[in-house]
Amino acid sequence: MRLFSGQVSIIAEEMLRALLKNEDLEVNNEVEVQLDIESVLREYIRIDREVTERARELSAESGGQIPIGRIKRQLAKEKRIRIGDESIGYIVDQLIEGFLHSNFVEEVWAEDLALRGRLKPILSKHMEIEELLDTEVRNKIKNIKEGGQTWDIEYQRVMENLKQKKNLE
Repeated sequence: MRLFSGQVSIIAEEMLRALLKNEDLEVNNEVEVQLDIESVLREYIRIDREVTERARELSAESGGQIPIGRIKRQLAKEKRIRIGDESIGYIVDQLIEGFLHSNFVEEVWAEDLALRGRLKPILSKHMEIEELLDTEVRNKIKNIKEGGQTWDIEYQRVMENLKQKKNLE
């Protein structure tokens, strides 16, 4: 599961609308609250990219002996963030914390559990796009044998084209 920077504004708007519709929050400036939500999402993307890049570097330094995933999990633990399936809960917790400290949120009326129940499905829906993209890419390059260098290059090329076409990055 991955959060794409091109989706941040859409996700933030959808989350804010859901919270306001259900009267979970009382805000004095909707635009600023949406920007607060976007800020949390963008910060998560930034830290995730930083951890991923560092994991790649360390894996390369080890000659590929240590898997990137294992290094990334360790680096994420050190930075006190959650990745993978746990990322949604982590991001939602950060959002709730942000609402409690925002100058633009007058009152949080809903319990944390209710807020999580509203925010998690929205975030999950948008973060599952990577899996849909993967399926679409694989369908487009199914004539190339998987596992070779040609397949890897073509996979990356088609994936980048799809991300650009769908304004994800």
